[in-house]
Amino acid sequence: MDALVNGRRLKCLTIVDDYTKKCLDIPVNTRVTGHDVVRILEVVAAFRGLPKSIRTDQGPEFTSNALTYWADQKGLELLLIEAGQPTQNAYIESFNGKFLDECLNEHWFGDVAQAQHLIQ
Repeated sequence: MDALVNGRRLKCLTIVDDYTKKCLDIPVNTRVTGHDVVRILEVVAAFRGLPKSIRTDQGPEFTSNALTYWADQKGLELLLIEAGQPTQNAYIESFNGKFLDECLNEHWFGDVAQAQHLIQ
């Protein structure tokens, strides 16, 4: 998470493949809902295929009915790390820390479009 120069919140959804450790996408917006996560994962799945499971923290976008229903329909297992246990998802936590240091802390974003462009 970061903020625009006007103080408005900026959310970055980092999507990383646990096996290859490759960052597949980092969509950026002022908010991310469960429906947004489903839409984004459908786009990623269109060129990468669906995984057997998806590991997330317990944010509201990941515990939403929209994502749970979609995962059930696709036969995917949702793996939620325990609250307050970031080491259960250590690689993404490390990635997010580097992303924060090397990208988000290095730029002032005037608007969402500029943030999307610079982050991509």
